[in-house]
Amino acid sequence: MLASAGAATLGWSQASAQRASPPRIVVSFSVLADMARSVAPTDAHVTSLVGPDADAHVFEPTPADGRRLAQADVVVINGLGFEGWMERLVKVSGFRGPVVVAAPTPVARPSTRLAREVDDPHAWQDLALGRRYVATMRDAFVHRWPDRHAEISARSAAYDALLATLHQRVVTRFAAIPRPLRRVVTTHQAFGHFGAAYGVDFLAAQGWNNQGEPSAAAVARLIRQIRQARATALFVENISSRRLMDRIASESGARVGGTLYSDALSHTDGPAATYLAMFEHNASTLLAAMQRGDDAATR
Repeated sequence: MLASAGAATLGWSQASAQRASPPRIVVSFSVLADMARSVAPTDAHVTSLVGPDADAHVFEPTPADGRRLAQADVVVINGLGFEGWMERLVKVSGFRGPVVVAAPTPVARPSTRLAREVDDPHAWQDLALGRRYVATMRDAFVHRWPDRHAEISARSAAYDALLATLHQRVVTRFAAIPRPLRRVVTTHQAFGHFGAAYGVDFLAAQGWNNQGEPSAAAVARLIRQIRQARATALFVENISSRRLMDRIASESGARVGGTLYSDALSHTDGPAATYLAMFEHNASTLLAAMQRGDDAATR
């Protein structure tokens, strides 16, 4: 009888300690980290393996990253082949908890009139799909911490409302731009879902995985496409070198219209420190270039 009482007391103590311990969430890169912080309980410790302004495509995990994973309660990844290094890292870390694939599956393959169709894992570049990321995280966190159900649900609902409002605003703003002017060039093919959602045609120097430099033939082909499509603005990404865009601008006659945030947020003092801020910045930067083109066309 005493043993049973002791076991019951020990079990209660362990459960209480588990509830008292702040949730530990490890995510693969900064965009997902901000989403997770917006949905998880307020005391959660959210750690991003790939930090701000860093390229997840070429990330090389360290032993310290493996230790972070081993200590996590939940791991959140994008999936869709985005983090090619993640599966091995989970195995070598010894992590045995849930690995949450946040990207919606299946996700429609985006297509544009100017670029070849590709399997694009950057689904967060469509805010409607971003809301599905939030729903997936909400369900996973509620399952892991059922005693925090009300808090998680309230936080995710408030965040979802912000995403829905911004999505409608971006749709309206792009719809006001003449369709022929919604043609831009980026460093790599990270904006297929953005283009499909908001009616923008994107050309890119590289595929969705920007490892290595594009060949001379690929660059020459892109320059021909830019001239044929009359795309007037090129955009550098925060994870890429500007050198390639400057070369393409020089040879095509197009101008560099600014910096876009594709696979990573900015640092906290930058213009894209959160997912919402990133989307606002990208949309405003693209629209400003398109409006300049509209002004030039009417003169």
